[in-house]
Amino acid sequence: MKHLLSIESLDAATIHGILARAAELKHQRGPHPEAPLAGECWALMFSKSSTRTRLSFEVGIRELGGQPIFLAANDIQLGRGEPIRDTARVMGRMAHGAVIRTFAQADVEEFAALSGIRTINALTDEEHPCQILSDLFTIAEKRGALDGLTVTFIGDGDCNVARSWIWAAARLGFALRIAAPSKFQPPAELVRRAGGNITVTTDVLGASDGADVLYTDVWVSMGKEDEAAFRLAQFGGYQINRAAVDAAGGTPLVMHCLPAYRGKEITDDIFEANAPTIFDQAENRLHAQKAVLTLLEK
Repeated sequence: MKHLLSIESLDAATIHGILARAAELKHQRGPHPEAPLAGECWALMFSKSSTRTRLSFEVGIRELGGQPIFLAANDIQLGRGEPIRDTARVMGRMAHGAVIRTFAQADVEEFAALSGIRTINALTDEEHPCQILSDLFTIAEKRGALDGLTVTFIGDGDCNVARSWIWAAARLGFALRIAAPSKFQPPAELVRRAGGNITVTTDVLGASDGADVLYTDVWVSMGKEDEAAFRLAQFGGYQINRAAVDAAGGTPLVMHCLPAYRGKEITDDIFEANAPTIFDQAENRLHAQKAVLTLLEK
């Protein structure tokens, strides 16, 4: 694996390898004795703001012996209109790797192709592979395995996180249910192309019935702020609340990739009752991303 660009581009063996490596690194938390990134400088190019992504990558790169260089859009010529292909060819001559958080998936893929350096997609409008790898690690950690799993995603079924869940389900063979308003469901062509056991519905309680995992994300993603009023009106009933948890039965894992807007996509009482899982999920961004960093081929 030269790059991490999407969950779609990974096979099951690679995903399981990343999760196994994440478990090792979490157990060995701290400066890595072998310092696999020693002498390396990694560029963190962020066109979108971040808390968990920036913190986890900066800490992770340092713990692996490397040095992160944070570059916001306004810090480099991309912010003034330089083509990504030119930035890529400059970065490739100076940095050892790049972590990119931006809008267009095509920009990350073009950067990886032209820079020649290891490239990680830290979020685009199309996918959020680092988040889903961390989530899979969290589920495996708490459930012991991913076999026979049923994950229910409630909210914007066409956001980057939901799309990465679609590919994760297709690659690993677990059941995924997406409960979303009809205007915010993933394209039927995407679901067909992914294959696997994926169900899309408008029925929140039906999708929650018997689920092992209830998962949600914000209703208004970055870059969609101008749609906020319309989205809030559409998503009113698409929430993880007591009724959804009760429909799942047993003790489902309730997960949120944060930031959370209590009273919107999740109620405050359900969030707080499941805070240990949610913040383990946040911490595991560090361990899963360190695993990726150590597994990319130089």
